[in-house]
Amino acid sequence: MAKVTLKGFILVPESELEIIKSELTIHKLLTLEEPGCITFDVTENSENPFRFDVYEEFTDKSTFEYHQARVKASHWGKITVNIERYYEIVE
Repeated sequence: MAKVTLKGFILVPESELEIIKSELTIHKLLTLEEPGCITFDVTENSENPFRFDVYEEFTDKSTFEYHQARVKASHWGKITVNIERYYEIVE
């Protein structure tokens, strides 16, 4: 199976910025521990403090789908429901 790459960005409402920033480290650590995670990077954009650039790679579609399901059911998934996501996924 082919590697799956997700790249893009998220836009965080100002009212949720502090909680997102405080929880991001845990979200990164949990994701990097997942089987099949090759790389996972979420960084605050230097020009827009409400934009976070996202880049992630997983070994295949099944590990990427596992990640998506885990995140949706996680604390991170619950606190990010109002976040706008702009992603491109390449398989």
